[in-house]
Order: sequence, then C-alpha cells, then structure tokens
Amino acid sequence: MSQDAHSPQAGGPGGGHYAPTGVFVCFEGGEGAGKSTQSRLLQAWLEEQGYAVTLTFEPGDTEVGRTVRRIVLDPATGSLSSRTEALLYAADKAEHVDTVVLPALEEGRVVITDRYVDSALAYQGAGREQVDEEVERLNRWATLDLRPHLTVVLDLAPAQGLGRFAERDRIEGEGHDFHLRVRAEFLRLAAADPAHYLVVDARLPVEEIAAAVRDRVTPLLGQARAADDATGVQR
Repeated sequence: MSQDAHSPQAGGPGGGHYAPTGVFVCFEGGEGAGKSTQSRLLQAWLEEQGYAVTLTFEPGDTEVGRTVRRIVLDPATGSLSSRTEALLYAADKAEHVDTVVLPALEEGRVVITDRYVDSALAYQGAGREQVDEEVERLNRWATLDLRPHLTVVLDLAPAQGLGRFAERDRIEGEGHDFHLRVRAEFLRLAAADPAHYLVVDARLPVEEIAAAVRDRVTPLLGQARAADDATGVQR
C-alpha cells in the first residue's frame, strides 16, 4: 500500500512509525530538568554543523496550541476532568504534528521538540492515574503514531526540579506523589525501548549532558539535509 505525504514510515522495535526523512529528537523529563536548555544547545550545535533545524515545543507552538496551553497551565483554570485535560493536550499534539513537525521532517530538517507524547503518557496517564492504554491510544492517534528517532529523558527528582521555580503553573503545582508517578513513567518508557531513548542524570553539568546527547544524535544525521538544501524558512 502506498503512503500519502503525511504517513510516516513503519518503525522498529519500539512500535509506531519513524519519518523516512529528517531527524526527530524529543526532550522529555519532569519539571526543571533542563529540557529547554538542552534543546537550545543541540539546536546551536547542529546549526554550527550546517544542518537545518526546527526547534519547537509542546504545548503551545501553534495558534491552536497557544489557546490550549493557556487553559491547561493557567492556575486560574482550576480543576479539570482528567479526560478533558488529556483531550486538550492531544488536540495540541495533533495540530503540532500536522502543521510543524511533519512538514519540517518532510523537508529533511532536524526537528527538536521540548515534550511530546511521552509527556501525555507520564502526566495525563500515570500522573492522573488514568488507564495507560486509553491515554496512549488517544495520543498515538492524534500524532499519526509518529515516533521520535531519539527521546532524551532528563531524569531529576521532583523535589529538586520543582525547587527551581519561584512560581508554579497548574501542572507544576500538583502534589509530590503526582510528580513521582510522572518520573517513574518516563523511566519505564525509556527502559522498554532503549534503542530510541537516552536517559541522562539531569544533575550532571550542562555541557556533559549536551555531549552525551550529541553522541547519540550524530549517527542519525544521515537522514538530515544541510541547511542550504532544506526548503522553507528556518524557525
């Protein structure tokens, strides 16, 4: 059966699909683990090497996503049904994949995202104590089952990560047990598919973490195009 322009290629032992062009890298982990910092460092290094890079994040890097982000993270929203919250995050992911991630991968770019499906499985699944299979089915459908070529889990104890915030958003403000379940789920997902995951102790020096990430990303870059060859405007 032929694949249409938005159907990723069938993937390996981790299940799902992996894009046949471009490189998809995701940073995951609990609050305050340094995902944004490491995303920017990887972007800078790749651009120095001459690759076209799209740096993005969830939730909120689309027009629809910005509205979703305001709802799910603003403490003023208050309590939401866990199902409502899961559906809102899935809507952000669907729009993100269709309008940002897939178009960039089809151009052969390296896409670096700060959070993706594993965050939904960890927060809306394990954190909210919802049925894993239902949350996963929803999010795999929303993202066309597109998987990152590499997911970097920055592992940090919740007490240490949350201590880095003077103020907390709606999710950061959840209790300690919630964040412990989130951390355990990230580690469980990584252990189940080591070929597509890198777990790094987020307490390590920033540059040491960045070097470990570069080592794992480098072998994947054969699918990426140089900046001069990739079409479209760099983000």
